[in-house]
Amino acid sequence: MADEEKKGDQKQEDRQIIGKASATERDPNSSEKFSFWLAAEEIVNPFDIVEAEQMGKTRTFGLVTNVKQITDAPSHLSNYISSDFGSTEAAPQTPRQGANVAEVNVLANFDPSGEYPMGIYMPVQSDAAVRFSDEEGIHVALGIDKMPEKNRIPAGLIRMSNGTRARVYLDSRYVLGPEGAHVNIAGISGLATKTSYAMFLIQSILQTVGAKDIAVILLNVKQNDLLVIDKPRKGMKPEEHDIWDELGVNPQPFENVRYLLPWGKDTQTTGLPNCFGEPPDQFQTYAYALEDVVGNRVNPGPGLGLLIRVPDPWDTLGALIGEIQHGVSNQEPKWKSVTTWNNLLNGPPLMDKGVPQSVGEVRASSVGRFVRILRRVVRNRQSGVFVEQRAARRAVNLGEEIRKIQGGQTTVVDIAKLTDEERALVFGHIIQEVYGMYAEATIDERGDLPKRVIIFVDELNKYAPGRRGESESSILEYVLDIAARGRSLGVVLLSAEQFMSEVHGQVVGNCATKVIGRSDSSELADAAYRFISQDLKAHLTRLDKGELLLSHPIYRQPVKIEFPRPAFQSIGHD
Repeated sequence: MADEEKKGDQKQEDRQIIGKASATERDPNSSEKFSFWLAAEEIVNPFDIVEAEQMGKTRTFGLVTNVKQITDAPSHLSNYISSDFGSTEAAPQTPRQGANVAEVNVLANFDPSGEYPMGIYMPVQSDAAVRFSDEEGIHVALGIDKMPEKNRIPAGLIRMSNGTRARVYLDSRYVLGPEGAHVNIAGISGLATKTSYAMFLIQSILQTVGAKDIAVILLNVKQNDLLVIDKPRKGMKPEEHDIWDELGVNPQPFENVRYLLPWGKDTQTTGLPNCFGEPPDQFQTYAYALEDVVGNRVNPGPGLGLLIRVPDPWDTLGALIGEIQHGVSNQEPKWKSVTTWNNLLNGPPLMDKGVPQSVGEVRASSVGRFVRILRRVVRNRQSGVFVEQRAARRAVNLGEEIRKIQGGQTTVVDIAKLTDEERALVFGHIIQEVYGMYAEATIDERGDLPKRVIIFVDELNKYAPGRRGESESSILEYVLDIAARGRSLGVVLLSAEQFMSEVHGQVVGNCATKVIGRSDSSELADAAYRFISQDLKAHLTRLDKGELLLSHPIYRQPVKIEFPRPAFQSIGHD
């Protein structure tokens, strides 16, 4: 211990002092914050991590949040006057004394000797020497040094003003459970930043935690971004390769990938799915006949409720859907003839010669409203995924395929060309099936069920909206349940959206790890971002492409990271 302490002292002495702590009457240092003045010519930027000497041999680590210049000028007017009353050519008559001062939020206090077992929470004393932290110090500052090696998931690189680079790790216990779970990515960062980071993080998890016990389900929502993840990217630059190597992750495409693509209006004749660009070499096509949605006694479907996304304050439509679901799935006498979408929309018991009929206690006017809404979804505006009869040899039942997930396998479900209602149906169907497998099924039902499943979905705000009434989501109940119980169930939600403020507060609150890309100031003013200090929010509006702010339970402050570009082919739509 003494040798390590001596070695640490030597490493600290080798690093240049960049300034000294400063406490004033009006701006005192505290156990949470401190300031330091910078030596001449030294450059420090927000998000740099520094360390200050503390009592004895202890050190205090902190995150720079802002840098200001302070002079002895009492006002801007005095500066104006000293420059010959505003002459831009004149030299100031009174040279000003000034200094650059950095403001720092405390990350951690480190006692290498163990002299203070209760910890040091004293403010950094004025005139204490301040240095840039090295990688080892950054790990101490973030708590990574106490993270077991087996739990470390590479999450990106910190790059500081002095050129120091440090690997950043997430604790798998707070990503995959049981301590916490879920990752949410927000921001308007640019082409494919959110999706690219999600894919990097999943690849990092599979390579470090182990793929054999983890199944991955990806929803492709834009173009064909995720329909080529099994194909290596050509022409990777050496510097990109170096970042992968530095993080200890192999730059490789996804392995054991299964593609599920939607049936389209022309699929019957062309055999091609409804997707952007060329379909993958190997794929399956999924479609929805009436029975696939309503279900039967053996295989319950996702339900018609996922297709009806309109306000229903008196639950009138909900009651009618319940009648239909029960009648069709159990083949009750008056519903026996209802086997296709056409039967349901145009025949009894809902319709008779084009006139809506009352069903149970639901009046004919409400039945007519339901038929109009459903016809618009499955007939007038549909993309082709709804079919009268689904031929099992040509199109699969999506729910049955989701129940086949295996550890080490990645399943990509394409919804890029589907309407909003169809996307809601597919995502809701996936969530219901996964929830049923992990929360409701017994071990005897499937002994080879992967220990964990990661579900990636973009545009989460459409399925778990933050403001009720704007976009009713019947999937919300399942998303809330998975967000709350996922860490114990083994179901991990990796989600993305442009605006975190538009996502339900309980979903965001249950995401242990939050990643923020470039965002505008009006969005950052929302309460969803209260975990970020005001100074850091100002810098979030200026993040470059490929830069993200990472918040994790073991870090006391969010940190800025960089990450490598995907190792698979990608178009880059985000």
